[in-house]
Amino acid sequence: MFLSVFDVFKIGIGPSSSHTMGPMTAAAHFLELLRRHPSRADAAAVGATLYGSLAFTGKGHATDRAVTLGLLGWTPAEFDFDAAARQLYALGETHLLRLDGLPPLAFDPAVDIVFDYGPPLPGHANGLVFCARDSAGAELLSETYYSIGGGFVVTAQERKAPPLAATTSSWPYPFANAATMLRMARENGLSIAQMKRANEIHLRSADEVDNGLARLWAVMNGCIERGLCQEGELPGGLRVRRRAAKIHRQLEAERQSNRAQPHAASDWLGVYAMAVNEENAAGGRVVTSPTNGAAGVLPAVLRYYLDHCVGAEPGRIPDFLLTAAAIGGLIKHNASISGAEAGCQGEVGSAAAMAAAGFCAVLGGSPEQVENAAEIALEHHLGMTCDPAAGLVQVPCIERNGIGAIKAVAAASLALRGDGSHFMPLDNCIEAMRQTGEAMNERFKETSLGGLAVNLPEC
Repeated sequence: MFLSVFDVFKIGIGPSSSHTMGPMTAAAHFLELLRRHPSRADAAAVGATLYGSLAFTGKGHATDRAVTLGLLGWTPAEFDFDAAARQLYALGETHLLRLDGLPPLAFDPAVDIVFDYGPPLPGHANGLVFCARDSAGAELLSETYYSIGGGFVVTAQERKAPPLAATTSSWPYPFANAATMLRMARENGLSIAQMKRANEIHLRSADEVDNGLARLWAVMNGCIERGLCQEGELPGGLRVRRRAAKIHRQLEAERQSNRAQPHAASDWLGVYAMAVNEENAAGGRVVTSPTNGAAGVLPAVLRYYLDHCVGAEPGRIPDFLLTAAAIGGLIKHNASISGAEAGCQGEVGSAAAMAAAGFCAVLGGSPEQVENAAEIALEHHLGMTCDPAAGLVQVPCIERNGIGAIKAVAAASLALRGDGSHFMPLDNCIEAMRQTGEAMNERFKETSLGGLAVNLPEC
């Protein structure tokens, strides 16, 4: 099993990796499929149908806008806000897609994107179907995609296909679970980050890895900085106001006057995470960590390490990210990082485990302590539901990232007080999360049909 650090951490846009980035990517993939179709010259119109969680919370997550942007040719990593806005305006005037390699395609998002509130598709809660038709309305091409969390997209055929068997010679350190990861670390005298880096440079040059990691942190940190400066209401109709900027000013004033309480450390973690998730809720540029809904946890802990921890070294940033990615890969491979599949335990819970592992590593933790930190953080998110009010990644998501960051630091600190030996292995905790997600009622898996989403203030 190998999942690159650049798969775990993807640069994209908010508000959701599964409901925004995934559908945008799926739309772009469908265009490429259509360009290769032998009857592409006969294509006259395209449309999309959203199922399951994509239908129920698609409006709040701007899924229809994401599909439209994907059909305009945009991908999350290459998104240009100003250019996209101009194209959306032109589409609203003409209802035509003019794309390289294809004839003009009729497309009116208000009509040609259908929200199907019936049963979800069989492969995953986040399903969508694209269709291209000729001028007579006959179907030329149809493809089903599933947005499986973290911006990952698979076709229906890929979803049904059995996973490829991993060969032990594929990667220098092919660990598919935490037990194997720890065994390889002991046998080779390496840290988790060192093994993960060796796997990465099996795919790309060392310079590419280093530059890619630096860019990931630059985007993460830039998102924090933007979030700490912005004020006003978030879009979507809930009238939720940004709070990170005000809290940040309060914390700075307290620090300068020596009036800060000891527990202010938690407030710093919270404000960094909230800054990211307010930006995400506004549709800004973020990094999946491992998802958009949980994008604030890991950057908050890394920023806390750099700005608040004694002996922090910026040169350890790659170790933090590589260690966290190793844990995120294990969780995705053996359970899920999708809120629609596992609830928020799969998003903020996974993010907290990743952040705890990275934090423990840069504070000098052994591989055993790192694994223990990840297990503690994940264990205490088990059962967490995904119940966003109005389908918006705002309530409770923004605060939940702050609390997840605090739990991550507490988990790492607790693990560092021990020798790495503990009762519950990380592998067992991941399996418990998988089982809990399978048993969780669909109302609590990103449908906004239960929990906090249906217990809103009446005024």
